[in-house]
Amino acid sequence: MKALTVDIRESAGRILCCTVFRPCGRKLLSKGHVISDDDVKLLEMEGMEQVWVTELEEGEIGEDEAVMSVANEMGCGAMEIRLAAGGRANLIATEPGCALVDDELLKQINCAASIVIATVPNFSSAKAGQRVATVKSAPFAVAQSQLEAVISILRERGPILQSRPFRHPAIGVLYTDPVTGDRARQLFENIMAQRLDRLNLAPTYVLAAVEEENAVSRALDHLLRVNPTVVMIASTTAPAGPEDVIGRAMARVGCHIEKFLAPVEPGNLFLLGYRDDVPVISAPGCFRSAKTNVVDLVLPPLLARYRVSGWELACLGHGGLLA
Repeated sequence: MKALTVDIRESAGRILCCTVFRPCGRKLLSKGHVISDDDVKLLEMEGMEQVWVTELEEGEIGEDEAVMSVANEMGCGAMEIRLAAGGRANLIATEPGCALVDDELLKQINCAASIVIATVPNFSSAKAGQRVATVKSAPFAVAQSQLEAVISILRERGPILQSRPFRHPAIGVLYTDPVTGDRARQLFENIMAQRLDRLNLAPTYVLAAVEEENAVSRALDHLLRVNPTVVMIASTTAPAGPEDVIGRAMARVGCHIEKFLAPVEPGNLFLLGYRDDVPVISAPGCFRSAKTNVVDLVLPPLLARYRVSGWELACLGHGGLLA
């Protein structure tokens, strides 16, 4: 890329090398703007005779084309791409859902020259119309060889970002207490509603049971028969592990225990299991407060029908100190 000064009448189609201001100090045209025929007339009316522009050289790709090329390869799912000023392309969620980010691939791409990508955190919930990622180019141009290298990596290992929508999620909730399940429901129902309302959702199926293995397993079996998207167990007791009542009841109805203990505070005593593709989570204490805890981190991907693994729960430790 080279910079040169040209006559205003020869500037159409060229890229401004610096911002053009009126004598009063008000911005007229921004740096990086592609000069149109109308811009030429405007600049002439302002009394300008020459303008400083950039010119692409052989083997270079303009910034807008470069960021759009990367944006088209880096994401998938319920999103759209919008070109923005200054060599940017934004990825916008088109439906409420969850953003899944390949952190290692993102780091690799961001080590390359000329192109960088920023995303929302992995497992973030996103509203329709929310920006979930942006691609930024070096000013004006990118070396074609560098762009091709980035595109090659994305096609081989991508995508970096998935926007997985929440499509009619069915949420099962089971309240348990050693004396009466209704006590747990009275304690936690309002907090549960607040937590789900942040995602514009509400419980679909709700049961309460005495915290005893037979009663909990029967209630779980009833909830699982309707094939919900996720089942949340809100208990008043704190288990010591999967061998306690909740864990035994989960195993009794056919759940595979994926992970006990999460490196997240609050929410260490988190228990995740699956019966077939339906996740069942227990998070004692997490339903006593609407403040952010492990449930808020894990619920979005589960509602988007993404199978969260024990390894991914372990990775929550980086940033897992929430309070």
